[in-house]
Amino acid sequence: MITAEREVAYSPSSCIGGDYRPFMDEYRDRSAEARATVDSWQEHSYGPAPRQLLDLFLPVGTDEPPPLLVFIHGGYWQELSKEDSAFAAPAWVDRGVAFAALGYTLAPEALLAEIVDECRQAVRWLHDHAEEVGIDPARMVVAGSSAGAHLAAMVALTDDLASAAVLISGVFDLRPLVGTSIVEALDLTTADAHALSPALAAVAGFPPSLVCWGEIETDEFKEQSRRFAGSLKAAGSTCTAFEVRARNHFDVVLDLADPDSAIGRGVTSLLDGLSPDPS
Repeated sequence: MITAEREVAYSPSSCIGGDYRPFMDEYRDRSAEARATVDSWQEHSYGPAPRQLLDLFLPVGTDEPPPLLVFIHGGYWQELSKEDSAFAAPAWVDRGVAFAALGYTLAPEALLAEIVDECRQAVRWLHDHAEEVGIDPARMVVAGSSAGAHLAAMVALTDDLASAAVLISGVFDLRPLVGTSIVEALDLTTADAHALSPALAAVAGFPPSLVCWGEIETDEFKEQSRRFAGSLKAAGSTCTAFEVRARNHFDVVLDLADPDSAIGRGVTSLLDGLSPDPS
């Protein structure tokens, strides 16, 4: 495709008339409600930069350290924050699962390689401080939507950081983005795209995963998820992949807040397959 065609193919708002702000407002409002209603949550710093923070929501009254669902927000690595990312916390805390919403430095203040490193650093911090904060490091599911799914996949490619992965409407091969205005703030080069594309990485040993996307998405976004799921399966990884009917690129992630949705049931299945930390 020529550059102009790639601009449209990788602009998810082209499927919904162009205005995605109402969905951003919903993330923010529901996340504020989550922080107001969940009894036990804490903000932690995993590094010195202003955005190197995470919010950790904990269930109350569990007999053993709970599993953890870590959520990494999207926004093409340039928008949103952890404050917009807690909307699914109440649903999982009510089911005895801890929930973490990660923040990271946005472009153009950080390059993509630095953003990937920050997300890995955040999940590693949760591993290293698991006993202190009261979670089970052997049952950590990393999830993300859109650019957050890319980041979650990059975390899951790192040995022992993720027990499972939930990848919603992700972009896994970054090469089509090079040269578009979409990633101008990232100064993304062809070399960067090769080094930072999960689809171009060795995926043998990738943890069990769920890969999904909305029905109302561009063909390129759908194909990115299908191809990556196919690569995982071909490499011998356990991967469940499906399309979510009547959902678009921006509202499909809201199903993460509904344990009875197809995505919610998939998360539960991944959690049920994880063994608690024997220590």
